Amino acid sequence: MRKSTTRDLTLAAMVAAVYFVLCYFGNIFQLTFGPVQVRLGEALTVLPFLFPATAPGLALGCLLTNILSPYGPIDMIVGTLATAIAAFLSTKMPRWYLAALPPIVMNALLLPPMWAWAEAGALNGAFWAAYTFKMWTFVVGEALACYVLGSVLLLALPKIRYFRTMIPERRLAAR
Repeated sequence: MRKSTTRDLTLAAMVAAVYFVLCYFGNIFQLTFGPVQVRLGEALTVLPFLFPATAPGLALGCLLTNILSPYGPIDMIVGTLATAIAAFLSTKMPRWYLAALPPIVMNALLLPPMWAWAEAGALNGAFWAAYTFKMWTFVVGEALACYVLGSVLLLALPKIRYFRTMIPERRLAAR
């Protein structure tokens, strides 16, 4: 295991702060916790593909954002876990265009049951209707954030000399 450098810790902290600010800003427009959740900060969940050190920062940023959640402590736990797992899995993706899949899949699997339970309250017809609706809205929202906005980051950051020096060579080849 590689020892974390000051640069790694700073990068993780910056990602946590930017994730929180983007989600907080999105919350003004009901994007962060709205009926169709498009968290602007989720665009950053593709960054571990290029910068593995950003994964802990994403989890921290998600935790800080979920403090604002109307779904309470359960969202702080499950939502942060979904983002942490997705960030870790993004580091393992073989190609840049696959880096957005883990956040989409993890959020579509882990979060809709929690939100549907909060809205319907029991395993009944209303739960399954809410679950299905939430699952598809998470897929659409995450795809917009990760594939549309995240792909811009994955394609633009390696072209910036400052960031290019921090990207592992095998990731530059996987583009």
